[in-house]
Parts: sequence; structure tokens; C-alpha cells
Amino acid sequence: MKPHTFAEQAGAMLLGGLLCCLTGRAQAESAPSYGLTSRPAAKAYLQMPERADGTIPPLLSETGVFTDLARLQTADALIPYDLIIPFWSDAAVKTRGVAVPTGQTVHFSPTGEWRFPRGTVFMKTFTLATNELEPGAVRRLETRLLVCNTDGGVYGVVYKWRADQSDADLLATNQTELISIRTATGTRTQAWYYPNRQDCLDCHTANAGYVLGLKTRQMNRDYPYPSGVTDNEIRTWSHLGLFDLPPAQADLAQFSRLARADDLTRSLTDRARSYLDANCSNCHRPQGTVAYFDARFDTPLARQGLIGGRVLIDERVDGARVIAPNDIWRSILYMRAHTTDTFKMPPVGRNTIDEPGMALIREWIKSLPGPPVLPPPTMSPPGGTFPGPLTVTLTCEPGATIRYTIDGTVPTIDDLLYDRPITLTAPTILRAKAFKPGSTKSITTKDIYLIGG
Repeated sequence: MKPHTFAEQAGAMLLGGLLCCLTGRAQAESAPSYGLTSRPAAKAYLQMPERADGTIPPLLSETGVFTDLARLQTADALIPYDLIIPFWSDAAVKTRGVAVPTGQTVHFSPTGEWRFPRGTVFMKTFTLATNELEPGAVRRLETRLLVCNTDGGVYGVVYKWRADQSDADLLATNQTELISIRTATGTRTQAWYYPNRQDCLDCHTANAGYVLGLKTRQMNRDYPYPSGVTDNEIRTWSHLGLFDLPPAQADLAQFSRLARADDLTRSLTDRARSYLDANCSNCHRPQGTVAYFDARFDTPLARQGLIGGRVLIDERVDGARVIAPNDIWRSILYMRAHTTDTFKMPPVGRNTIDEPGMALIREWIKSLPGPPVLPPPTMSPPGGTFPGPLTVTLTCEPGATIRYTIDGTVPTIDDLLYDRPITLTAPTILRAKAFKPGSTKSITTKDIYLIGG
């Protein structure tokens, strides 16, 4: 029944207003906090030039990116961020930040690439553990800056940290440094490659959107902000007004999201494809490098050209494919990612093998339906130079037979049957292949023996 008197109406209005106030307060208190409450002011380009041909500060301390180098404290203009899956960089840990000019916005897209305004500056600092026995023993190696220039493209620069970590110097060209790392059994040496400016542009291309990493499928994740609040990065950026077309918070759960290798709530296929997206998709996409597959996670698997996909360079492997189901030896993608030889992929940016990443890709390949595949025979001793006659032993999977040649041809089922160690008395190219009924034959093993050299 509605109140009729003025006093009753006034009381009802007062009570309603109080309830609305309490409800609004309760909703505000129950809503999760944002990682950042206000957008930081950022000068376009900070202290960097608008173009690569301008005067670039010779010291990192002069770029406007940091306020305290000793503590690696970034300027207030930079927003810290991280990615679901970082590009493999020889086990280095990377810290990231971005300064988006005040009054400018980022073009948001649920799929594909985000576009950043001119004057945006990205920072990435690489830190490497130098003592496996002491987790806190780390060394800063380099800080890379990527600048969205006045022409609509980007340029990149590299600052190499000094040995005393007091500052970092601008590099004019690429360098390679051998870094000693203490291990449980002694020390090992790791080569670290400092890229030149052209190396930056080889990856940060117009076809890849210039800016790598910052996109929905990588940023749709929770991040522990310095404020002490953990929040979804896209949600916080939307709150700060960084996007031209801010997405609704309710849509975040529907947006694409890469899967970490250790995220067992996601399928093995999702995790493997996510790894390939982070490490290969900047080049392997339409109009990208000369290849037949598309590594982007947003492309449906059936259209990626990965499983059973044809290859441009077969590395002299019979039946080679981008990914050969249940066959790591004919999977050229795996072969080139699991090596440090000259044909490695990616061709720049790493000097070591990402063993956990390769274990993920190997597990995925072996999970794909296909007949059993024989591993290639092994040769002992391996090829090399020897002063005199040599006996070589071949081994393979039990139950398989080995056929071999010494005339330079690829072995077939009709070639020499291995039944005892082979004695070599002259320079020889030894090739061998394993065969077994019910299994796919192995790829060919080859070694060169220089006898009497």
C-alpha cells in the first residue's frame, strides 16, 4: 500500500534514499579494486627523440625511463605489465613497463594486435641468474627501449648495463658476451647476444603490428601491481582510460587467453599452440616470413597449417612436415627449435634451447594420433677425424633392423643389413635407417668419418 500523507511520503523517500546509499556503498565495497586507481601523466617520447635519426641519450639514466637505477625504480609515467607467456630469451627474467602519452589512447581489439600512439615508450630489462646455488644472485644485462616514432613506425635501442650495475650505456652495434654461471658441479659459460637496432626491426615489423606481446591474448591475465592489488591487466587499463574502445568487464572471460605450460586446466594443444604464438607468430603469419604455417593462437588450429603442414625447407628429411603426428624426427618445427645450429629458429634472440618449452612441444607431438615411429639409429663413435681404421657400432630400437650405405645414397630396405660392427678404412659418409614391421621407418642418420686424416 502506498503512503498517503505528506509525512508518510517523505519518510518513504528518506528510507529509499538511505537504502540506495547503503546498497551503492555495499556494491562499491564488494567490487574488486583496480591495480592502479589513476592514469599516470606521461610526456610523449619521455627523453627519447621522435625518430631514430635524432639524438639518442648515451646513458640509460638520461632517457627518462628510470628515477632510481640502483633499485630499478621506473619513472611514474611507466605502467608495469607482464605477459602470460614471454618470448624465450635464454632463461633471462624480464621486467616491463610502458609510458603512453597523456591524452592519447591505445586502439583495443579483442583479437589481433593493439595499436599504440606516437610517443609511446616501452621498456624491457633483462636479468640473468649467475649462480644456480644462490637464487638471489642475478645480473642485469641490458635494457631495451622501443619507441613509437613520429612516422607511425617504431625504433629500438639497447642499453648494456655496466659491470657495477650503476648505469647502462647505449650500444651502437650488436655484441656477444660470454657470461660465467656457477653450477652445482662448477661453472658453465653462456653466450649472451646484445642485438643491434636492425635486429629490433627484424622482429618488430609492420606486419606484426610493430608492438609484440601487448595484445588481448597475452594481457588478459591477473597482474600483481606495486599497489599490492592483483587485477586483470585489461580491466585496469580500461579503468585508466587507456583504450579508445574499452571492453566491458563482463567480456573479459570470453576473450582469447594464452595458456601457460603449467596451466593444467587447459588442454595440451592449447598450451603448445600458446607457446608457438609467443615465440613464432611475429614472423609466422600471413605476409610474414616465407613459410606455410600461421603460428597465431587466434587462427583456428585447422587453418594454421601446423599438423601435417608442408614445409618449405625439409632439411633432407623424408616425409618432413611442420608437425608430423607422433613423429618428432619429421617435425621440422621441433627440429629447428630444438637446436642451436645455424638453422635454428628463431634465428636471433637465443643461444640456448628452451628445454621446458621443447618438452611441451614434444609431448604435444607425441600425443597426436599416428603409427609408432622408429627413432634413428645411433652411431658410435660419432663422426670425426681418425688416424687409422675404425670400427663403428650401430644401435636402434629392439626388434628393428638397420640398413646402411657407404656410397652416399639414402638407405632403403634393400641396402646392406647391419649385423655386426662396420670397419672403415677410408674416408666415408655413413648413412643408416631403421625398419620394423608396423612402425614408420626412421629418418636417416648420417655421419662423416675422415680416416687417416
